Amino acid sequence: MITLGENQYGKSRVRVMKVERDGDRHRVFEWNVEIWLKGDFNSCFEDGDNSRILPTDTMKNTVYSIARASSAATIEQFATELATYFIMNQPQVDEAGVAIHATLWKHIAAGGQEHPTAFVQEAPMIETVTVTYPRGKTVAVKSGFGELALLKTAKSAFAGYIKDRLTTLKETHDRLLGTLATAEWSYVAPEQNFAATRVRITDALLDTFARHDSMSVQQTLFAMGKAALEASPEISQIRIQMPNKHCNLIDLSAFGQDNPNQIFVPIDEPHGSIEACVRRDN
Repeated sequence: MITLGENQYGKSRVRVMKVERDGDRHRVFEWNVEIWLKGDFNSCFEDGDNSRILPTDTMKNTVYSIARASSAATIEQFATELATYFIMNQPQVDEAGVAIHATLWKHIAAGGQEHPTAFVQEAPMIETVTVTYPRGKTVAVKSGFGELALLKTAKSAFAGYIKDRLTTLKETHDRLLGTLATAEWSYVAPEQNFAATRVRITDALLDTFARHDSMSVQQTLFAMGKAALEASPEISQIRIQMPNKHCNLIDLSAFGQDNPNQIFVPIDEPHGSIEACVRRDN
């Protein structure tokens, strides 16, 4: 017998640009929203009966409508508003989920001060949130960021590793450490000052990355996660991905030149893949 397994449906890549106009000074928010619904949709999949299906086009329109009415100051609050709306207005839905990627914009410094209506993108970093709301249970919020480009040119080593007949990598105590970091953290309780927590976590991660005497990306990743948890008691764990974006030293001896750790070629592929979850031991 063949049966339908776990399923969901929704709308992805709903792009929103919102402008808040506070007199002559404006703020802009750019969001990429994904929505998914879970429930008893077997009749649609198996029989083509759409009577329990909210069109995904309606989901898209709901994003725009809620954005217009919302006073949410963070993506966490806006995602929670959306998930709550679907749970409250669609009784056939057992769980609503919302994920948002936010592109960051800041005011351009012009004439020695911030221009009130002109912006520059803080690329490539994005802010992220995932909210899930199972009916009859509490909202779960996971915040984070992606595409955070980090680089340190000192206090980075890699030595003492396994060597076999296929090992060509040379030990080093002075290398470039570059990464495009992603992080996601979970809250002890759903109601938090999300903006303040995000600032503390990001500051702790950056400060540790800069100051840590790294023996490996793994060691630095754990130190960063530990610092984030110590700085923010309102989170229970943080998962960090730090791909090792290699910068290879160029051999200039063929040109009669030395290269005292100055000229490198950055490569994206292949790269090391390092990921871990750092959590509180309850």
